[in-house]
Amino acid sequence: MKQLRTRPSGPRTPLTLAVPALLAVVFLSLPLAGILARTSWGELGTHLTGPATTQALKLSLLVSGWALGLSLLLGVPLAWLLARVDFPGKALVRSLVLLPMVLPPTVGGVALLLAFGRRGLLGPWLEETFGVTLPFHTSGAVLAATFVAMPFLVISLEGALGGLHPRYEETAASLGASPVRVFFTVTLPMVAPGLAAGAALTWARALGEFGATITFAGNLPGTTQTLPLQVYLLLQESPAAATSVSLLLLAIAMAVLVALRGRWAGAPRATGAPRRPAGEPEPGPGPEPVDEPSTAGAPGERWPLRAEVTGFDQLTIEAEPGTTIAVVGPNGAGKTTLLRALLGLTPRAHADLRLGDTDTGSLPPHRRGVAWVPQDGALFPHLSALANTAYGLRARGVPRAEAREEARRWLVRLGVGHLGGRKPAQLSGGQAQRVALARALAARPRLLLLDEPLAALDQTTRAQVRHTLRTHLAGFGGVCLIVTHDPVEAVSLADRVLVLDEGRALHDAPPGEVTRHPRSPWVARMLGRNAWPGTATADGLLLSGGGRLVAAEPLPAGTPALAVIGPEAVSVHRDRPGGSPRNVWPGTVREITASGSRLRVLVGSAEAPDLVAEITPQAAAELGLADGVPVWTSVKATEATLVPR
Repeated sequence: MKQLRTRPSGPRTPLTLAVPALLAVVFLSLPLAGILARTSWGELGTHLTGPATTQALKLSLLVSGWALGLSLLLGVPLAWLLARVDFPGKALVRSLVLLPMVLPPTVGGVALLLAFGRRGLLGPWLEETFGVTLPFHTSGAVLAATFVAMPFLVISLEGALGGLHPRYEETAASLGASPVRVFFTVTLPMVAPGLAAGAALTWARALGEFGATITFAGNLPGTTQTLPLQVYLLLQESPAAATSVSLLLLAIAMAVLVALRGRWAGAPRATGAPRRPAGEPEPGPGPEPVDEPSTAGAPGERWPLRAEVTGFDQLTIEAEPGTTIAVVGPNGAGKTTLLRALLGLTPRAHADLRLGDTDTGSLPPHRRGVAWVPQDGALFPHLSALANTAYGLRARGVPRAEAREEARRWLVRLGVGHLGGRKPAQLSGGQAQRVALARALAARPRLLLLDEPLAALDQTTRAQVRHTLRTHLAGFGGVCLIVTHDPVEAVSLADRVLVLDEGRALHDAPPGEVTRHPRSPWVARMLGRNAWPGTATADGLLLSGGGRLVAAEPLPAGTPALAVIGPEAVSVHRDRPGGSPRNVWPGTVREITASGSRLRVLVGSAEAPDLVAEITPQAAAELGLADGVPVWTSVKATEATLVPR
């Protein structure tokens, strides 16, 4: 196949595709070229400034302006409904929205006449009740233009809303903002590009409307004769003038398209400096975090928690004020579902929730007093860090100056006070997460939900924020739930650890108890331990994957159990060991990784599950360990702990 090089250094375009594409461009360009070629440039000014043209232009601007206003008033809520709400007949409603875009304009005019005309479905009632007659009136031209133009706004805005993740609106609701406030302060600003695109296209389409207008509203000079209708008349009386007016409409349409240039389409893009990786050092010697007493809620108020969750998650949580609960479990265990149930944001689970003396389970999310920090923080990109932090206070009616002052104090506490004027796109991942934490804490919640709040922070910053968070939680009058995969967070921040698996609670105990006796293989591995499931025997455990383990303190025979073995208790040998070990298996080194000043050696065996041993680099060198090296592993019976499952 012959190739056509489009650019010296670019990709090659097949000739069989390039030729039809060029023909399409020529086909679309020739009519425009015809207008330019036939325009009487010397008489252009005279044609465009004539009384009839000026009058028609003013009327076109009036009609298109009113059509845009009506489209915004009716189309914006409709676009939100189509993008955010599932309801019966949704596909039919969307088809009705698209119908005017594919319907011949004259047919649309006939349909309007049969609906709003003097003999139409609503026309007689409108005339008798309100004295309103739409056909052959300027209001009829507005109605016709709105009918054919509003779909452009609805479709464009629905696409923008579809690209906006609901977590921004859900987070705003958790901060106390009502649905109307969320819509005007979060949703609309974030989809402004899509709204602008739809509005521009709607206005341009209304400005150029012809068929529905002439059929429904007629062609009355000064009343319904817009520029497109005047072009139709001028073609019969003065073709040169018709060409000049057509050029004006062409210029307006091209100006709209050039102004859009695709950049207004879709959801808003982040602006500002690119976000740096979370582990990268943050610029500037910002103020150190300052430990201050908590100001969440009114001083002295206490809010114990009782929640009964049903649905995918089935568990009961009770906690006294000031309790911090770490929620852990594998992916799909129901951790995020639990948080969303407490927020009232998911149909998968329902929470009968009491905070203090208030039954909040039946309240909408914005009235529950439950603040949420999602995994990515969900900072509102159109607001500064300071305005983000003050958002929850403003939603609860705190005066602007007071809200911003308290928000500034929270930013200082978390070490980002110097970044209050920056937009989220100008923050690193760690900075953004600290601002999100400050925003939730400043909202004075009764229940605080944190979904992996420190995951985006580097180790140094994580330690600082963990200390600040622990200081706040120590004086917090409510309960805090933290979803985490970090055992350090679970141990250092939590009073209790709630272990979930498939929506059920496997363990709810203090961190020390969970650390000593994990009941889930996932939790044991999270804590860096070997975890082997099986069934208890008289002297140990019959492993689920085959093989046996001898334990010094066996459980009653037949009990489903989990054997927990610390990696430091696993010995590695090049030859079969002698002496006292009761558990000995041959295997092969599969992987060696560094863990601080020690090495973790993964050993696979045909006689036992994979086993991780922790040894010193010196021991690894003396044994000559490397991937693929055959070894023997041993575990003393006293080092294997059996935990009922």
